[in-house]
Amino acid sequence: MADTLVIVESPAKAKTIGKYLGSKYIVKASMGHVRDLPKSQMGVDVNHGFEPKYITIRGKGDVLKGLKDAAKKVKKVYLAADPDREGEAIAWHLAQYLGLDLSQPLRVVFNEITKDAIKEAFKHPRHINMDLVNAQQARRILDRLVGYNISPILWKKVRKGLSAGRVQSVTVKLIMDREREIQQFIPEEYWTIATKLASNGKEFEAKFYGYEDEKVELKSEEDVKRVLDKLKDQSFVVRKVTKRERKRNPAPPFITSSLQQEAARKLNFRTAKTMRIAQELYEGIDVGNKEGAVGLITYMRTDSTRVSETAQNEAKEYIQEKFGADYIPAEPRVQVKKENAQDAHEAIRPTSVARTPDEIKEFLSRDQLRLYRLIWERFLASQMSSAVLDTMSVDIDAGGVMFRATGSKVKFPGFMKVYIEGNDDDTEEESFLPPIDEGQILEQKDITPAQHFTQPPPRYSEARLIKTLEEGGIGRPSTYAPTLETIQKRGYVALEEKRFIPTELGEIVITLIEEFFPEILNAEFTANMESDLDEIEEGKANWVQILDAFYGDFAKRVAVAEEEMKEVELKDEESDETCELCGRVMVYKLGRFGKFLACSGFPECRNTKPIVKETGVKCPQCETGQIIERKSKKSRIFYGCNRYPECDFVSWDKPIARPCPKCASLLVEKKRKKQGVSVVCTKCDYQEEADS
Repeated sequence: MADTLVIVESPAKAKTIGKYLGSKYIVKASMGHVRDLPKSQMGVDVNHGFEPKYITIRGKGDVLKGLKDAAKKVKKVYLAADPDREGEAIAWHLAQYLGLDLSQPLRVVFNEITKDAIKEAFKHPRHINMDLVNAQQARRILDRLVGYNISPILWKKVRKGLSAGRVQSVTVKLIMDREREIQQFIPEEYWTIATKLASNGKEFEAKFYGYEDEKVELKSEEDVKRVLDKLKDQSFVVRKVTKRERKRNPAPPFITSSLQQEAARKLNFRTAKTMRIAQELYEGIDVGNKEGAVGLITYMRTDSTRVSETAQNEAKEYIQEKFGADYIPAEPRVQVKKENAQDAHEAIRPTSVARTPDEIKEFLSRDQLRLYRLIWERFLASQMSSAVLDTMSVDIDAGGVMFRATGSKVKFPGFMKVYIEGNDDDTEEESFLPPIDEGQILEQKDITPAQHFTQPPPRYSEARLIKTLEEGGIGRPSTYAPTLETIQKRGYVALEEKRFIPTELGEIVITLIEEFFPEILNAEFTANMESDLDEIEEGKANWVQILDAFYGDFAKRVAVAEEEMKEVELKDEESDETCELCGRVMVYKLGRFGKFLACSGFPECRNTKPIVKETGVKCPQCETGQIIERKSKKSRIFYGCNRYPECDFVSWDKPIARPCPKCASLLVEKKRKKQGVSVVCTKCDYQEEADS
């Protein structure tokens, strides 16, 4: 008979853990948080120590009743929620509801869901850590104070349904400030001069550097003409050849934010998708009869790059076997702790490096495999020796005009054998230079001057925005995914070609918050608040005092805003379409799923319809409808017939407004990672490059 109840958050986690604990344990899931502040009211008594009023979350009554009934039938209850502030708070709320004795060691924590980790964790249960609980309470109450004080003012002065939050407001302001930078940017002209040279018949490119040893920038066509005049009838002589050996170190194993960024760059995953799949890999996947359900990665909410000695040793053995001793660093890699990192958990890594992606791929979905492979390769590479590159720099003199050519090649690949970190641009490729000697006269093939203009800073992608938030200490890795989701749902920002732009509504809201609540939009203030929450977690600060220090001035600003903030009239943008029911002009409205068209005669006429973007391509299936651009529930663009549901033609690939020259069927743009964009026929084997 089972005599111990273990409570975790999810059924998947319960299934995996239950397999390891055996028949004396019952493992049940709380299905996440069970109590929270009420949605219908503030739920915080600001006059009595910010006392929160917690209620059972709607729909959790039956779950809690089942847990209480199960608890009555056992001798012992353990709370094994995730090892972070949220998990500690869930454990505390469960203990409160079930009437458990908090003086007893009820809490079990583990960083990975494997047999050894689970059995070891249950040997060392601890007390619920109230510092962690209070840090979570402080964040929850702080966000409630901000949201439930500012939001009603925005409802009254701007539009119903708006919200304001600490991290989300700063995030929107970052996007808005970047858009202003782009709009105010004044391009500056500059020129480059490249020349093709040859050494012993092998060509390479060199670029204008300056005069003698002085670097010179070419700012106009006149500057270029002066250089070209000096080059007339000159020989290109190698003045100096510099050869060096350069080491390149591997990137550290993933933390939450770097995983989100790299998954966006390499896998094209949205942040929320990355975290959802990582949660699945952490909680456990059935990998067959040999092991059954097992957690494949360590806990995915972490800001530490620290790795256990056991994991390092296992990686060392694997590297020795697969690649040889040269690929093992002389000393184990020790990652430097970041200044504002909590360092509560290890980095994100595979629970066993011996569990290779190829060995378990049949048990994973396509996206699970891709993310697991990314985590596995990054961790393995982080434990390997540095790459060694031979670099070469050549200074070339043409009558006092200096050109420079650079090249590099991999001498020893090291970690690059497994993994190379991505970035927001393309990864640099090797550029080889032929053998060149000092004093050698090079053959000149041609010379190409080119005009350029400086570019404005790019709009934020998800990866770039997360990196900026992390560098500024704004929010925590676990908050990035819900923050980006919220600001899009509220209509404060939109995604265009995978880049964030602020909407008119977003600019209005942020401008008002900036005027009346400047500290909320102060990135330094937000970062300092995160530090205060860390101090609470470490037992170095009192959570009530932190809230009190914030709320005094904030409450005064709320009172001023209620009196002085002016109402803003959001005018609907007129479209070119007329309402087919009453003949009035249709206007653009913003709903929870984005923009749509509505009759300007509302409420007399309630006609609405989606915004249709035509492609100009006839439907190949029904031959009477037109293909239009549409959006799925997850905001993914696809293409379908405008006669739906009569015609159910759909395509993920963008149709081309001309027939296949070979068979006259539909042509579409096909995006492939390595080959780029191609135009292909949907019926025959015809294919061409998209830019041809």
